[in-house]
Amino acid sequence: QVQLVESGGGVVQTGGSLRLSCTASGFSSTVSTLAWYRQAPGNECDLVSSITRNGATYYADSMKGRFTISRQANAKNTVYLQMNSLKPEDTGMYYCAVPGTGARCVRSVGYWGQGTQVTVSS
Repeated sequence: QVQLVESGGGVVQTGGSLRLSCTASGFSSTVSTLAWYRQAPGNECDLVSSITRNGATYYADSMKGRFTISRQANAKNTVYLQMNSLKPEDTGMYYCAVPGTGARCVRSVGYWGQGTQVTVSS
């Protein structure tokens, strides 16, 4: 049974850091792409970052230079999102997805975790 489990969310002040983790289990091999999405209050669910099996990365413009995505070297179905210099607009529910659905969340496609809440206070 495929399962994606996220962790690491919490409440942090502006300028703080959090590290999100997601482990994708139940796959027979290393998944091609792992992605992080964010559902902010009142907004669309958007792609934050993604990483391929070969380590190619993507970041949304507002995250570049602040967020770093990586895959665990000896367990490549585990992905991390290091979030630094957090801003109140980074607040939202962060979802891990395999393989991802482009710029917007399509929760009926692929595999999704239950999400982990990130709240950045001003």
